[in-house]
Amino acid sequence: MTVATSKQATPCGAWTSPITAAVVAAGAVPLAQPMPDGAAIGWLEGRTSEGGRMTLMVHDADGTRELTPAPFNVRSRVHEYGGGAYLLSSGGAWFSHHADNRLYRVENDGQPVAVTAADTGHRFADFVLDAGRSRLVAVREDHSLGATYPVNTLCAVGFDGAETVLIEGSDFYAAPRLSPDGRQLAWLCWELPHMPWEGTALWLGDVAADGAIVNRRLIAGGADEAICQPEWSPGGVLHFVSDRSGWWNLYRYAADVVDALCERWAEFAVPQWNFGGSQYAFRSEEQIVCAYIEMGVSHLGIVSTHDGSLTPLETPYEDIRDVKVSGDIVTLLGGAPTIAPELARIDLAGAPLEVLAHSIPQLPATSYLAVPLAISYPSANGRTAYAFYYAPANPDYAPLPDELPPLIVIGHGGPTSMATSTLKLSTQYWTSRGFAVLDVNYGGSTGFGREYRNLLQHQWGVVDVEDCVAGARHLAAIGAVDPERLLIRGSSAGGLTVLSALAFHDVFKAGASYYGVSDLAGLDADSHKFESRYNAYLTAPPERAQAVYRERSPIHHSDKLRSPMIFFQGLDDKVVPPQQSESMVDALRAQKLPVAYLTLEGEGHGFRKADSVVRTLEAELYFYLRVFGIAVPADLPAIEIENLDV
Repeated sequence: MTVATSKQATPCGAWTSPITAAVVAAGAVPLAQPMPDGAAIGWLEGRTSEGGRMTLMVHDADGTRELTPAPFNVRSRVHEYGGGAYLLSSGGAWFSHHADNRLYRVENDGQPVAVTAADTGHRFADFVLDAGRSRLVAVREDHSLGATYPVNTLCAVGFDGAETVLIEGSDFYAAPRLSPDGRQLAWLCWELPHMPWEGTALWLGDVAADGAIVNRRLIAGGADEAICQPEWSPGGVLHFVSDRSGWWNLYRYAADVVDALCERWAEFAVPQWNFGGSQYAFRSEEQIVCAYIEMGVSHLGIVSTHDGSLTPLETPYEDIRDVKVSGDIVTLLGGAPTIAPELARIDLAGAPLEVLAHSIPQLPATSYLAVPLAISYPSANGRTAYAFYYAPANPDYAPLPDELPPLIVIGHGGPTSMATSTLKLSTQYWTSRGFAVLDVNYGGSTGFGREYRNLLQHQWGVVDVEDCVAGARHLAAIGAVDPERLLIRGSSAGGLTVLSALAFHDVFKAGASYYGVSDLAGLDADSHKFESRYNAYLTAPPERAQAVYRERSPIHHSDKLRSPMIFFQGLDDKVVPPQQSESMVDALRAQKLPVAYLTLEGEGHGFRKADSVVRTLEAELYFYLRVFGIAVPADLPAIEIENLDV
């Protein structure tokens, strides 16, 4: 006989959970950039026990093996964010080694051998094989010239290591793609001050007998059109993604004409922060397998090249990236509310889905996992904002009678990024303890079309904050959360949202800032070439920048803070130096407001040590419990909170 059990009524926030800070700190194994090679598939996999080294894995009929042994770290530093760090071919690979930025070749089960010369100051990414000319074509970034910023070009790298510049003159290049017959090369380029999701150009050139690129012509794009992922069909028709309609949709170029292939209020691309992204690939001349995003949720489908019709494919995933196809086999990175990111192999001929690699091998029981609800709600100036709402979830506990849960609002980083519903243990840490969480896709986020993405233009620190504030108010108004226990947390750019929300609004009762930006002017001094003019887009053009920086930087309005705060700061952080946090801490001290400040030796911009993650998560929980007067578990380490009892 089964004995019925009931949940224990316990104050929200005081629930115990198997999703401990140590479980969160163990983290997920990074998985990136799957790439087919005939019947084999390669991908990059992180090694947290080896300082985050990225290694190249290959799966084929003989099983799974590592192709790049330690100490080789398959990672590119082009544009600083990298991506596109390897090319798999004929059982071996070419790859960029992070330690010296040289290009290496590794044969099946052999040792990597350097291809390019040492100490050139050159970095490489986004490789395409030009087998007929015994070379690769790649993006090259030259740091050897002593200029303020490096010089970016498209470069041919011979199998013997010889380098030849093919295309130059633009500030940035990406996605060189050689036609199937080797006679044409397509590529993307863009100029400062634009980011690639603002305006890019798609070019096409003929490959001459000596390998030079001639007869170059502009196909699409410009300052107000963002082009992504040019690809050739098996029959040699050039395809690409453009947001000229307001949505990143599929187009093709044939007979000197650009045609819309599949028009839909959906995004068939994501911002090009990294090289090598792939949201679609060809199954055949007649069919394209693609991932598309609607209302922040990803789907997989097949587009017919005959009539542009889109046929959805059923998968367990709601976040799909890096789609690759070889015959009937689709490989992708997928995640969902109860699925951490994983590398999946889907046979379109009907065989069961196969998972080749898990980012988190051992997941908590699903009864402890909160499944988010995608919501929309009204925000400032008549806007609609979007978010994922997580109600508390724990099979052992329930709120006290008539108790509403406290809410933690999270604004993602980027800020041109997006919150997804993929399982994150860092979110489940809170929901399994009785907190509700709102993960906000504020105006400026990806996944909702160009108009929504452009809402953040010159409005960073305004629109993002307004949408976070509106989300908290909305949930309180409908009775989902306790209006007297609204919290906000964020890191880096998200930290700016936290600080601005607390300085300029009176909704949140407390906040947590992880190495948060409090002084916008400081970002310009530390910017690299890729992002050197990003602040001009997000905040103000140069002629107005200083006035706007002062108006919006919380560091100049710290006297307006009225709520308790906890700050976390790496002492080696060069992007957001400790002074930015310390000035805010001093301001709260001066006003006798509750404040806690935790510094971490040996940590920079982002905490990488497991003990740092444990310490900060537990400190944040302790802080919230004390601020709201909830009993603190005996095993939760205490921290100093100044002025709490004043």
